[in-house]
Amino acid sequence: MNSIYDLSLKDLEEYFINIGEKKFKAQQVYDWLYKKRVSSFSDMTNLKKDLISKLNSDFSISELKILSRLDDTGVHKYLFCLEDNNKIEAVLMNHDYGNSLCISTQVGCNMSCAFCESGRLKKVRNLSPSEMVLPILQVEKDLNIRISHIVLMGIGEPFDNYKNVMKFLDIVNEPKGIELGSRHITISTCGVVPKILEFMENDKQVNLAVSLHAPNNDLRNKLMPINKVYDLNLLIPAIKKYIDKTNRRVTFEYIMLYNVNDTRKCALELANLIKGLNCYINLIPYNETSHIEFKKSDKNRILEFYDILKQNGVNVTIRREFGSKVMAACGQLRSNYEGGK
Repeated sequence: MNSIYDLSLKDLEEYFINIGEKKFKAQQVYDWLYKKRVSSFSDMTNLKKDLISKLNSDFSISELKILSRLDDTGVHKYLFCLEDNNKIEAVLMNHDYGNSLCISTQVGCNMSCAFCESGRLKKVRNLSPSEMVLPILQVEKDLNIRISHIVLMGIGEPFDNYKNVMKFLDIVNEPKGIELGSRHITISTCGVVPKILEFMENDKQVNLAVSLHAPNNDLRNKLMPINKVYDLNLLIPAIKKYIDKTNRRVTFEYIMLYNVNDTRKCALELANLIKGLNCYINLIPYNETSHIEFKKSDKNRILEFYDILKQNGVNVTIRREFGSKVMAACGQLRSNYEGGK
């Protein structure tokens, strides 16, 4: 049975028209789901009993099961169980500008990035829109907070689940629903060039982040297998097209791996690679895991890398470290829960 949370407002309007009801009923249901946050159709007191019965027969309204919540300063990491017993993660981070939730888009991931715990957990299936929406609602309820920002940067490649991710954006962006502004939403991709170009033609004003992690093809081939399909000679021109078309700045994510991609030479190559692009670099301290051999760059090395980029005119930030005590690396909590299989 489909979840009611899989439907955009437009989908729900079409549903009501098809069953002979007025389409304004969709707005009433959306109000109950996303404003009043009821957990049962029977709580929707302005709907007739026969309509409530119809909704119950056509849709589920159940939540996900929270298997685990780990807390650290400024971060809460959740492990959810789906109806088919697959597991996904979400991480809530407290920033000065608000509460940001990092959500997953797939069960597992086929991108197999060498440094990523998620790469050990091969893709099982795509998440439905509801399985991306429900963690938002449940984390807000669990912590009694309002989430102000969403990043699709958890387990999975969002552009490998393009259709469902676009539907998810429609749902969370709907003013009569969750009402999260487009510019408070970020999609992170490892560089699926055709989907970047398709997304470029979309009128959604969400932010785009690209997992770069290396300044040349030789190193990126070793770290990110996707580069063997869409290398930097394809990726960087695609990003330039995206920027020119949308007039939006792109973020390049760059995980700092000790003695791998954090050298002075890499910093200079990186500055040259992105020269002239409306972008900035987000340097990310690596969250080490017991299953992967990479080590995090030390603070001085990160600062030196940062200084070189600055001196070469690059807009660059260093991401605040989150969750080293709560297994904040993508896929780490799920892997630990399942015994590191």
